[in-house]
Amino acid sequence: MTTLLVDTPHGPARASLHCAHEPRAALLLGHGAGGGVEAPDLVAACRAANSVGVHVALIEQPYRVAGRRAPAPANQLDTAWLSVVEDLGERWFDGLPLVFGGRSSGARVACRTSVEGQAVAVLCLAFPVHPPGKPEKSRMAELDGVEVATLVVQGENDPFGQPVGAHHREVVLLKGDHSLKASVADVGRYVGEWMDRVLRPLD
Repeated sequence: MTTLLVDTPHGPARASLHCAHEPRAALLLGHGAGGGVEAPDLVAACRAANSVGVHVALIEQPYRVAGRRAPAPANQLDTAWLSVVEDLGERWFDGLPLVFGGRSSGARVACRTSVEGQAVAVLCLAFPVHPPGKPEKSRMAELDGVEVATLVVQGENDPFGQPVGAHHREVVLLKGDHSLKASVADVGRYVGEWMDRVLRPLD
C-alpha cells in the first residue's frame, strides 16, 4: 500500500493506493460522512476490485485529514474529489478507465461527479436515498444523474431508504442495515463480479 497527500482547493486529501497486478482499471472510493476508509464494506470492495485486476485508491476528504468529524458542504466535497481524480489520473492511473465509488456520502459524491470526472462506472455502497424518517427529502436525482453502469449495494433494513433499479443501474439488497457489516462477504462477492463484468468490454 502507498499513502500520499493530494492538494485540493480545500486542503490536502489523503489517498491510500492498493495496486493490482496487470491493472485493467482504477477504482476511487470515498468514505461516509462521519466514517473513514477503514469501513468494512469499503475494505471488502477494495479487496474484491484488486482480485479482478483493478487498482484501488481509498480517498479521505480534506475535512477528515484535518481531523474534523463534520463533513464539508457538498460543493467542497465534489471539488476536492475531482482534484484527487485529476491528480491520480495523471500520476498513477494514466490511461486506465476510472470507476468512481464510495459508501453513503461518498457514494453521493461519486454520483454527482461521475459525468465531469468521466467515470466509466459507479459503485454505491449504502446510498442514502433520504435522511432517516424523511422520505420526502429524496436524493434519487443524484443516482438518476449517473449515465454509466451503476451498482448499488444496500442493506435491507437501511433507515436511509431503498433505491430503485434502472436500465443501467443494478440494486442488490443484502441482510443488514446502513453499515452493511452483516453482509461484508457478500459485498465483496457482488462488487467483484459486477466490476469484472462491466470492465470486460473495455479490456
